[in-house]
Amino acid sequence: MGEVVSADLGVGGRARHATVRLPDAVGDGTPLLLVLHGNHPDATGAVMRQTTTFDAQADRLGWAAAYPDGYQGCWADGRGVTAADEAGVDDVAFLRALVDWSATRYGTVTDRVVVAGISNGAFLAHRFALEASDHVAVLAAVAGGLPAALADRTPECAVSALLIHGTADRVSPIEGGWSRHRGPHGELRGRTLSLGATADRWRAIDRCPPGPGDTVETAESRRTTVSGGYGGTRVAAWTVLGGGHTWPGTPPTPGWSEPVCREFDAAEEICRFAGPLLTPAGTRRLRP
Repeated sequence: MGEVVSADLGVGGRARHATVRLPDAVGDGTPLLLVLHGNHPDATGAVMRQTTTFDAQADRLGWAAAYPDGYQGCWADGRGVTAADEAGVDDVAFLRALVDWSATRYGTVTDRVVVAGISNGAFLAHRFALEASDHVAVLAAVAGGLPAALADRTPECAVSALLIHGTADRVSPIEGGWSRHRGPHGELRGRTLSLGATADRWRAIDRCPPGPGDTVETAESRRTTVSGGYGGTRVAAWTVLGGGHTWPGTPPTPGWSEPVCREFDAAEEICRFAGPLLTPAGTRRLRP
């Protein structure tokens, strides 16, 4: 089993923490996987480590896996609706610092990061991929479309994307829409794009070829992938039929009524998708 270490960083005048699991052999060229939890007062990186199989997937592949903690259980994802957003937390700077910390101490490579998250963590995964594409080779967003406020941003480098969303998600609907967290006067805010519009935007960013892509249908999902993006990038949109605001492949959370898809393990599929797409930033750098 790999060694588990703590990353304690000072970023923006705040103490930030992450748990990092290292492979048995770590050094130059080892990819780093960032796993981002959702928004809940009790949410931490440890929760994602316990409830997903990323440790096992990373061990199998020889990757390092980092599980950072959000600010008060949430992330500043760009929608402007979380406690972290309202406090002015710079989570992109935190994740950049974590990538650099891991590289300096353990030799993990800085430009082939995989960032994966659910809900609020998925929104931040989009933001980090847009604003730190020199680090991120692959993003994976579960139950979280692209925040509309970020939709016009163009990253420096193309980034492959795996987007997974359930048709029965009542918290962050697959059709997109406004956050449940209203403004101080009851105004709507924090809009996110639908799964389809999110996939279209990442395909445009990555300069994928036109066309519907390749679709595979299973009993519980419809999976459409467009390949041939800039630098070999690809974008995959997985519609989970009957899936709720949950992580596919995990046991249902006690007291949480959203349905869980057990047909596949999202952590396993994210790592399988990302494996062949971990290309250097120079290969993915977008040019006019």
